[in-house]
Amino acid sequence: MAEGQVPPAILLMGPTASGKTTLALALARRFPVEIISVDSALVFKDMDIGTAKPNKATLAAFPHRLIDLITPEEVYSAARFREEALLAMREITERGAVPLLVGGTMLYYKALLEGLAELPQADPQLRARLDAEAAEKGWPALHAELARRDPETAARLDPTDRQRIQRALEICLASGRAMSELLAQGKSGPPPCRFLKLALLPAERSVLHERIARRFQAMLEGGLIEEVETLRRRYRLHPDLPSMRAVGYRQVWAWMEGAYADRAELVNRGIYATRQLAKRQITWLANSLPGEPCDCLAPDLESRVARRVEEFLRGGCVGGESRKAILRR
Repeated sequence: MAEGQVPPAILLMGPTASGKTTLALALARRFPVEIISVDSALVFKDMDIGTAKPNKATLAAFPHRLIDLITPEEVYSAARFREEALLAMREITERGAVPLLVGGTMLYYKALLEGLAELPQADPQLRARLDAEAAEKGWPALHAELARRDPETAARLDPTDRQRIQRALEICLASGRAMSELLAQGKSGPPPCRFLKLALLPAERSVLHERIARRFQAMLEGGLIEEVETLRRRYRLHPDLPSMRAVGYRQVWAWMEGAYADRAELVNRGIYATRQLAKRQITWLANSLPGEPCDCLAPDLESRVARRVEEFLRGGCVGGESRKAILRR
């Protein structure tokens, strides 16, 4: 890469069950890339089965940055992700390798690429008021109120997503402006990288749904319920923590509390919630994070993506003086 040329970075984005990890590992075997996780659930320690976290042998062979950072009792933010991802990208670039960012947390990608605006601080009294209103009317009713005040934000939130609905309404009420409006202002912009943005999207949504169903069943058979039981014994958890609101964990928690009639309902709820997550991720990719579409169901996906990555990297080789390039934003 010529002196002064911006360093390359690859984004491998896609919905759950689209094969991102498998493809990332295949690329890591062929190219000088290092993997950075872009997943809001993989940051939690001891949450392995329900997050589809790569096993220890895989992580030993192909280390992933931004995995196992905090306990399930803690909270991780998009702002912290951006800071830590930029640091990881800088270190990888300085070693002469290429950052390969892989995951399905689309808000994190958006924060990385566009920066973050300053938002009002949390207001305990306002949150208590919203909690009381939700207890009386239900979170779908507050979602409807959010849709009136901030339709753009409401459109990408599930009507039962308590944490995000509460925060968005809190921002609206505290500032008098929509969160989407504030987020669009004062951003620092993208880091100085030459990005290859790849979006793994299914040509047939029904096939992705079949994958999702098989994977959730496999998680249950692999010990997801036992994993949640262990987490509840080891940590001080409650169902409103981000860790326990993750898809799969939320449904298992509800089943343990007697919210579902039987295990069959747990399976159906878990599969449905995961499909809804995939739908939201695909919407993000279509509207807010456009990338080069790649059919994640294609039998030759790996070879197609490898050719595209090779072509991209040929546009600026890695090494030499380019290692001094740093990401300052």
